[in-house]
Amino acid sequence: MNNDLLKLLIWTVVVAVVFAILWRKGYLLRLSNYVIETREELRKCTWPTLDELRGSTVVVMVTIAILGVFTVGVDYVISLLITMIT
Repeated sequence: MNNDLLKLLIWTVVVAVVFAILWRKGYLLRLSNYVIETREELRKCTWPTLDELRGSTVVVMVTIAILGVFTVGVDYVISLLITMIT
């Protein structure tokens, strides 16, 4: 029990020292400004409607299926050519 309490105390001191260093150097303020500016920019974005999202998802799925069929076909043809050669 005493060993666990000592470990907890050491980690608390380490976290406090790291926090103090980051605060003193201004990194926490820059991180805070970054988060605030990111939220502002995301509010400016136009997000797709549910119908647009569904349509885009269907297009991506069909494209992936076509690419998969093409890859399997080319692989099959190449494997046939190799078996004919050997």
